[in-house]
Amino acid sequence: MLLVTGGAGFIGSNIVAALNDAGRADVAVCDVLGSDGKWRNLAKRRLADVVPPTDLAAWLQGRKLDAVIHMGAISETTATDGDLVIETNFRLSTRLLDWCTAQATPFIYASSAATYGDGDSGFADDASLGALKKLRPMNLYGWSKHLFDLLVVERLARGQKMPPQWAGLKFFNVFGPNEYHKGSMMSVLARRFDDVKSGKTVQLFKSHREGIADGDQRRDFIYVDDIVRVIMWLLASNSVSGIFNVGTGKARSFRDLIVAAYDALGAAPKIEYIDMPMQIRNSYQYFTQASVERLHGAGYNGGFTSLEDAVSTYVGNFLNQPDAYR
Repeated sequence: MLLVTGGAGFIGSNIVAALNDAGRADVAVCDVLGSDGKWRNLAKRRLADVVPPTDLAAWLQGRKLDAVIHMGAISETTATDGDLVIETNFRLSTRLLDWCTAQATPFIYASSAATYGDGDSGFADDASLGALKKLRPMNLYGWSKHLFDLLVVERLARGQKMPPQWAGLKFFNVFGPNEYHKGSMMSVLARRFDDVKSGKTVQLFKSHREGIADGDQRRDFIYVDDIVRVIMWLLASNSVSGIFNVGTGKARSFRDLIVAAYDALGAAPKIEYIDMPMQIRNSYQYFTQASVERLHGAGYNGGFTSLEDAVSTYVGNFLNQPDAYR
C-alpha cells in the first residue's frame, strides 16, 4: 500500500491518478475533504482508504507501506496563522519522517521554490547545510518548508538514521487539472480561463521595474503531469535521494501563458495591463527559473512539456470540457 498525504489536493490527486493508471488500487489518501468540492478530484479514483489527518498517527500504527508521498500542506503564500502552518507543514512532516525512518519506508515530500525567497541568490538546489542556511523565504509558507528542509539536511549531516530513500521536491509554478478548489492560489491560467473563453479582456500586472515590459514578469511554469512523472520515476528509482528542484528550467512570461490560452482556442489575444497593488509591489518576484541539473544528474531524463503544449493540453482536455477533472 502507498500513502499520499494531501491526496485530494491538486498535485496529490494527480499522483493518485497516475498510481491508479499504473495498476495500483492500494492507495490510501490522507486529507481533509472539507466542503469546497475537493472530493471531485478523487471521484474517478480507486482508493484503499481516506484518512483524516487527525487519525493518521493511529492509522499508521503497525502498518507496512511501500512509500509515503507527502504532499499535504497549507500552501497559501498569504497564510498568516503561524502556529497552524508550523503544525501542518513542519511538525507533521517531522512525524512522518520519523515514522518512515523507523519503518524503513521511502519518503518523498513536497518542498517549494518559495524557500528561495526573492531569488536574488539564484535558484540552484544546493542541498548543503551551508547553502540552505543562506536562504531567506519571504512568507510563512516558504519558511515552514525551508525549516523542514533544514531539519532533513541537518539529520543527514549528523549521520542520523534516515529512510532508505528520501526526496524533497522544490516545485516551481505548477498548473494543471484539479487545481480548481484552490481559489486565489489557482494558476493565473485557471483563474482567467473563463475570461479568455468568453472573449473578455484579461488583466495582467504592469511592470514596475525598469527594463522589464508589462506582462513580461517570468515564472518557471511547469505542467502537473511533469511533476507526476518525476515522482513516479523516484518511486521506481529507490537509490535516488536528495533535495531537487522540479521545474522546466525555462522561465516564461505571464503574457506567454495567456497568449497560449487564446491560441489554444483559436482566438486573438485581448490583454490589458493594470497597476500592481502597492501591498505586494515591493515583494513581487519578477523572475523564477529552476536549475534542474541535479535532477538530470540523478538520472531523470523524462523531459518537460513546453508551455504551449501544456496549455493546449490543459485547455483542450480539461478547462474547455464539461468535466474539467482528471
